[in-house]
Amino acid sequence: PSLPAAVVALRTRGMRVSGPRRALLEALYDAAGPLSAEELAGELDLASVYRNLDALEAVGLVRHVHVGHGPGMYALAARRDRGYAACETCGRHAALDASALEAVHAVVQAATGYTSDFSHFPIVGLCPDCAAGPGAHTHDPAKEHHAHT
Repeated sequence: PSLPAAVVALRTRGMRVSGPRRALLEALYDAAGPLSAEELAGELDLASVYRNLDALEAVGLVRHVHVGHGPGMYALAARRDRGYAACETCGRHAALDASALEAVHAVVQAATGYTSDFSHFPIVGLCPDCAAGPGAHTHDPAKEHHAHT
């Protein structure tokens, strides 16, 4: 799916493609990972951002994601194949490719009988820096919101 396809999907569902909706979709298509409503807002009114995100989620273009203790994040629904890992100490999070999660899904299913999905709620633990101990951080968790795989 592309931005033009998303615009067509909105129009097909009888929804207007307003400037704020287009701006939100553009930001999500440009983003490497989930973004908070505040990060998406830019110069837009935050209440309007939430209303538009709800509308985009209702038509299946956007999904709400939790990646730790911070605010809810938003990502393109088309990128559902990704899962996330989040550090419970510093809040850093990383997108995980579906292929990286195959073994985890298999272990969870073998142990519990459940199929797992880490695209809405992350795998929670310690990032490599926090696991290594104090002073090991090679990044600034306050400035870094996500790592890429």
